[in-house]
Amino acid sequence: MKNTSLIQIKRTFVLGMVLVLALGCERDLTDDAIPATFAKVGDIFTDDFVSMGSDFYFPFGGSKLDAFSVDTEVGYESSASYRIDVPNSDDPAGNYAGAILRVDGSGRDLSGYDALTFWAKASRGVSIDAVGFGQDFLDNKFQVNASNLSVGTNWSKFTIPIPDASKLTEERGLFWYAAGTQATGGSGYVIWLDEIKFENLGNIAHPRPAILNGSNVIEETFSGATIALTGLTQTLNLASGVNQEVTISPNYFAFTSSNTSVATVSELGIVDIVGGGEAVITATLDGIDAEGSLNITSLGDFNPAPVPTVEASSVISIFSDAYTNEPVDYYNGYWAPFQTTQGQNDIQINGDNIIKYSELNFVGIQFAVDVPTIDVSQMTHFHIDIQVQGDIDPGDFLQVKLQDIGADNAFGGTDDSDDELTLTNTTLVSNSWVSIDVPISDFPGLTSRSNLAQVVFISDATITDVYVDNIYFYEISAEPTDAAPTPTVPAANVISIFSDAYANVAGTNLNPDWGQGTAVTEEAIEGNNALKYSGLDYQGILLGSAQDVSGMTHLHIDYFTANSTALNAFLISSGPIEKAKALTVPSATGWTSLEIPLADFNPVDLADIIQLKFDGNGDIYIDNIYFHN
Repeated sequence: MKNTSLIQIKRTFVLGMVLVLALGCERDLTDDAIPATFAKVGDIFTDDFVSMGSDFYFPFGGSKLDAFSVDTEVGYESSASYRIDVPNSDDPAGNYAGAILRVDGSGRDLSGYDALTFWAKASRGVSIDAVGFGQDFLDNKFQVNASNLSVGTNWSKFTIPIPDASKLTEERGLFWYAAGTQATGGSGYVIWLDEIKFENLGNIAHPRPAILNGSNVIEETFSGATIALTGLTQTLNLASGVNQEVTISPNYFAFTSSNTSVATVSELGIVDIVGGGEAVITATLDGIDAEGSLNITSLGDFNPAPVPTVEASSVISIFSDAYTNEPVDYYNGYWAPFQTTQGQNDIQINGDNIIKYSELNFVGIQFAVDVPTIDVSQMTHFHIDIQVQGDIDPGDFLQVKLQDIGADNAFGGTDDSDDELTLTNTTLVSNSWVSIDVPISDFPGLTSRSNLAQVVFISDATITDVYVDNIYFYEISAEPTDAAPTPTVPAANVISIFSDAYANVAGTNLNPDWGQGTAVTEEAIEGNNALKYSGLDYQGILLGSAQDVSGMTHLHIDYFTANSTALNAFLISSGPIEKAKALTVPSATGWTSLEIPLADFNPVDLADIIQLKFDGNGDIYIDNIYFHN
C-alpha cells in the first residue's frame, strides 16, 4: 500500500560525546557495554497520543487522508477520543479510511505485553475490516491483524492478542486499521477509539498457530516452482471465552522442510522447489507445532509454455509474463454453489507465472466489476497455452468461452453475447503444452467484442487439472508489410522452385489449371516477389522438369496468413504419389520460415519430384520455396 506522511517536521539531531577517562586502568571498555534498550511504554492513545513523536500518522493510498481527528467531546470515560470519519464510497477524496500509527523515533519494547487493547464505538452498528499492529511501511516484519470486528453504538473493549511477544523488542508500527463501506451500502459512518494500548492481561491462553488455515495441503509441482505459504494465523482464548483468531506475518513462525534436497523454505514462508521427490513443510510458533502442512511431490524439471513472439503493440493480454496484462477482477471466479474448481494465479516456476486449475468443472477470469471491460473489437485472433495434467480419453473436452456484456455494461442484458471454442482429445496433449491460435471469427456467437467481460473454462470434469498461460488477443494485418526473410543458404546447395534469391527450375508453371477456385497473383512486397493465393481451396505448382532432390535434406517455405485455419504443403512424385505436411496457421508473428525434413514426405519418391501442391483455406502469401541440404 502506498503511504503518505501528513505531518512534516524539521528534525535536528544532537550528537553528544561522553569522554571516558581511564587513567591507570587497563580494563577493556566492552566490560561495561550495556545492550541497547527501548522504551517499554504500552500506551498509544489515552485521551491524547502518548510518546508518539510528531510524525506518526500515515494513511494508506486511496484512503481519505483527513479521515482522522481527535474528538474533544466524545471519549470512553473521558472527553477525548481518536475519531475516524469513514467516508461514503463515492467520496472523491478517498472511498475508505485506513492508516498506520508509527512511533516517530526508536521503536518500543513490547515483549512484556500479551495483547493490544482498545475501546471502540460507532455511530451505527458496523464491522471494521481490519485492525492490528506491526505494520510500519518499512518491513512490516511482525504484522498482525484481526478482521471484521463488530462495533456497536456503545463503548466495548476489544483485545488483539500478541502471537509471540518475545519478537517485539523494537516495534514502531503500534496500530493500524482499515474501514470501508462494503457492509453499509456505501454509506459513511464514524468510529471512536479510546484507551489504545498494549497490556499484559495475563489471561490469554491456549495458543493454536496454523499455516495454510490449518489444512494439510497436497501440492504436485516441479523443480523451479515457488510457493508462498498463506493462511498464517494464531488463535488464542480470551478471558471472555472467545477464541480470537488473528492473521499474522510469517516472521512469527519457524518453518521446516523434511527434505531440503526437494524443497527449502525461507523465514518469510517462501518455498522453493529445488529437486524431484517428496517433502513436507511444517512450522512452529514459539515452540508450539502449527496446524497444517504443505505436502509436496515434485515431478522434477518443468517445460514452460512457449514464449510469445507477437509484437506487444498488437496484443491485448489477459495473463502473460510477456506482456502488460489488463486489470482483472479475478483469475478464479468462485461461482457458488455450482463450481467445484479450485485454482490460483500465483504458481511460479523459474520466474514464470502460471495459472493452475484443479478439480475443474468451470471457472472464469472476469474483468467487469471493479475494473473496466476490455474492447477487443480491433483484434483478429485469440491465443492461449494449455497443458492438461493426466490422461486424455476419447470424448474428453475443454471449452474456452468468451463473454461480452454489451454496451449496457451489465450481465444479463439484452445485448450480451458469447461463444465457445471446444478443444477435444484430438487437439489437447497429455502433460504437454498446446498453443491455441484461432481467429476471433471462430466465435460467431460473439456478436459484440467491445465490452468483453469474461474468459470461462468449462469441462465435463473428466479433464480436471490444467495449467494455463499466455491468454491474449492480438491483431494480424491482412497483408504482409515486410518482405519474407532473405535466404542465406549457398546457391550451390539449393534447388529453387520460387525465390528471387536463386535461379528457379526453368519452365515451372506456378498456376496450372487443375480446376481449383484459388486466385493466384504475384505480389511485390518491398521489391521482393511473393505468391498470393486468395480464397485458397487447393493450388498446384507444376515443375518444368522432374527434380531429383534425394541428395537434399529439407524443403524450405516462407508463408504468411492472417486468416487461414488450415494449410497443408504436398510433395508429389510420379504415379502420382503425394504426401502432405500440415503447417501451423495463422502466422501470428508475420512471415513463418519453415524447414521441413524431406523424410516427412515418405513414401514420395524424392528422386522424381514433379509437382508441389497447397490446400487449405484463407489468403496465403508464399515465398522462397526451395530444397536444400
